[in-house]
Amino acid sequence: MTDMSELEWLRAEPEDGEELESYLEVAAGPDGMIYMRETSDPDNVVVTTQAKWEAFLLGIKAGEFDDFAEEPPGTGG
Repeated sequence: MTDMSELEWLRAEPEDGEELESYLEVAAGPDGMIYMRETSDPDNVVVTTQAKWEAFLLGIKAGEFDDFAEEPPGTGG
């Protein structure tokens, strides 16, 4: 099992410099797996394969998840 303290965690931060309560962090493990966690709960780590991570990134770039970022109707967004 990979030691989480040895991973190099990369954090996605907003471009506008806004401070958030929690950030998503991602790390590539020496075992070839991809590790994800939120800074607000760093002990809760999600693990996936490199192939699934790459497919997820391609989906983001293709706009497959854009509807998740939209404001729900009636919320003023």
